[in-house]
Amino acid sequence: MKRLRYTLGVVAMMTGFYINAQEVEPTKPEATELYKPVPPKVTPGENGAPPSDAIVLFDGTSLDKWMSAADSTDAKWVLNKDGSMTVKDKTGDIVTKQNFGSIQLHIEWKSPAEVQRDGQNRGNSGIFLNGLYEVQVLDNNDNDTYVNGQVASIYKQHTPLAMASVPTGEWNTYDIIYHAPEFEKGQKVKSGTLTVIHNGVLVQDHVEIKGTTPYIGWPKNPPHGKGPLRLQDHGDNSRVSFRNIWVRELD
Repeated sequence: MKRLRYTLGVVAMMTGFYINAQEVEPTKPEATELYKPVPPKVTPGENGAPPSDAIVLFDGTSLDKWMSAADSTDAKWVLNKDGSMTVKDKTGDIVTKQNFGSIQLHIEWKSPAEVQRDGQNRGNSGIFLNGLYEVQVLDNNDNDTYVNGQVASIYKQHTPLAMASVPTGEWNTYDIIYHAPEFEKGQKVKSGTLTVIHNGVLVQDHVEIKGTTPYIGWPKNPPHGKGPLRLQDHGDNSRVSFRNIWVRELD
């Protein structure tokens, strides 16, 4: 017993010494310099092109990387000569054929120059991360609506910090950082987060995703892994267009 106590005492002393030694501020610069791991090299895109490690989801040439969310058939949206695609009314949402977890997303969108209707029925679409969590797309210019459903909101969860839209009919840009929630044994153990930059303006700053973003009811937290990116057909002749869509995987 005495030997055991002695051994434990030595271990405690050594552990304490190690901790105290770790707390001593370094006196040489190399003590706080790291050389590994070396970050991978990424070549930035030029003139709006994606970076070298991006997965391009839409470059204006085809809808081959998308399918119907309802039945997995070919996406039925309109492919335009200017390199964009436009929601084809009442054909349903479209999703990527590839699934993703945490991502950096770049996407450009515009509402039609010809204004029709108001509120939530003017140029409405949505970008759903993991197919579940919506960043709102809406023509909000001179068009009031509930603020947690306005353009660049995390729908019915987080009001944007600013309304940064360009004039109706011009191209908007979203740059989105999405960190997926984590689940264990069917329960959420860590919330996901979203950061949104709208036309260069920070509008969502690493906000917590409370769950799904339904039109009616509370957020839900169904367990999930990777999932598709989903673009919404609001079903009211929204005529919203998208172009230049790419992601960088973060996990």
